[in-house]
Amino acid sequence: MSDPVSALNGASAQGFAAIREVGPLGMITLRAKGLKSLDKAIKAVTGTKLPAQRRIEVNGDRACGWMSPDEYLLILPYADVSAALASLAKSLAGEHYLAVDVSDARAVFRVEGDRAAEVLAKLVPVDFDRLEPGELRRSRTAQVAAAMWKQDQGFTLVCFRSVARYVFDLLANASR
Repeated sequence: MSDPVSALNGASAQGFAAIREVGPLGMITLRAKGLKSLDKAIKAVTGTKLPAQRRIEVNGDRACGWMSPDEYLLILPYADVSAALASLAKSLAGEHYLAVDVSDARAVFRVEGDRAAEVLAKLVPVDFDRLEPGELRRSRTAQVAAAMWKQDQGFTLVCFRSVARYVFDLLANASR
């Protein structure tokens, strides 16, 4: 297996907020609804409970985010994706679900600092003053789809890898 490479090789920018690309993360899109083993399967992979609507549950370097009524984004270390997919297959055997490794199809950014919300407010139609910790929003960042949530002293933003440079440049410009 080749070494993972992030979309922008760890690009960073400093303005009134710090912008940085997070290195390769493991990400699994899980499509499932109403399965009797779903809670247990997610707990086994992420160590979190099943998130409520528009929420993300974080447990160290692992998380599970609600993306739609039948879709979850599982975040974990890149090297653990194969084992996580095997765990899901075992836990959900005989049930109708879809689990796909989307690690290499996504880019992840952190926007950090006291004024991080101001950067995102310039680009995303979300009232960041009302965004609670643990609340996940799917919206657009300028012209592209993204998901974001408040975490620690900033925000994490996930977008498609194909628009990583565009999103990074938007964030860097908005922080000037």
